[in-house]
Amino acid sequence: MKRIVIFASGSGSNAENLIKFFENNNSASVVQVLTNKPQAKVLDRAKNLKVSAFSFNRVAISKTDDVLNLLKASNPDLIVLAGYLWKFPDNLLNAFPNKVINVHPALLPKFGGKGMYGMNVHQAVVDNKETETGITIHYVNEHYDEGAIIFQAKCEVEPTDSADDVAAKIHELEMEHFPKVVEGLLK
Repeated sequence: MKRIVIFASGSGSNAENLIKFFENNNSASVVQVLTNKPQAKVLDRAKNLKVSAFSFNRVAISKTDDVLNLLKASNPDLIVLAGYLWKFPDNLLNAFPNKVINVHPALLPKFGGKGMYGMNVHQAVVDNKETETGITIHYVNEHYDEGAIIFQAKCEVEPTDSADDVAAKIHELEMEHFPKVVEGLLK
């Protein structure tokens, strides 16, 4: 069975969706959730779904091998960034080449890069009067949001849409497509 480790920084709705999707799946399972925020709601979601979860600080991921050793022990076939806000360190990318993916709440290359996450992205989409937006699932490399694109899904942006409206549309796309794309990558 393939093994998935999820990194998240916030509420963990994408993490929960992935865990539930793979709960009764014979091909893969989420074996661990890691977060950079000790109070992140994703920890509660993982615990409620009986998935091992840990938080770590910046030293553990970038100045020591603590997170690297944790990942090596988990032996993931795929590392999924689902609302994870820190830049993924080179030592982890080097240890797991072509095994780290991210979901971004816009159609890259538009609205990517440092600081472009969550409501910042949705507000930028509205401010730029975009007529469409969507999600991009991509491989992670050493630059924010510049890895090879795996999949994109689009939705319309109405002239009357607020950033909250856009966020709701993006959330629907993530819930529908993210688990299926992860499953496809593991086959």
